[in-house]
Amino acid sequence: MSGTGERAVRAARGWIGTPYRHQASCRGAGADCLGLLRGVWREVMGAEPQAVPAYSMDWSEPARDEALWRAAARHLVAKPLAAAAPGDVLLFRMRAGAVAKHLGLAAETGAHPTFIHAYSGQRVLESPLSAPWRRRIVARFAFPQEG
Repeated sequence: MSGTGERAVRAARGWIGTPYRHQASCRGAGADCLGLLRGVWREVMGAEPQAVPAYSMDWSEPARDEALWRAAARHLVAKPLAAAAPGDVLLFRMRAGAVAKHLGLAAETGAHPTFIHAYSGQRVLESPLSAPWRRRIVARFAFPQEG
């Protein structure tokens, strides 16, 4: 690991144990998956690039709008799915035919990959990036380079 990716993983690990709270982004107090990414962005990159409007648990599903994917593509650097590196932002489609709306941050790569995410009903945790999770990845992004 080096540079921005290393700092992103270190920052995300600092959020482990934070309770899951819908729409929250406060280390130790509460975060959802987007809130975790927003917090890591603030720690690694500085001010957030845009204000996040309030959103419901089913946001973008009724309209089948890939809002999260578009926002990620606007602020992050798209990567090929196979180009795994620590610190990558992973976008997941949780059900076939549903919009992609879960985020995680790649932590370890190689033989035993892991990712850090805030999971509904849980907390921020580092999970194995097992085959069922890998099958759900629809996009991979990197933080933009500083400078």
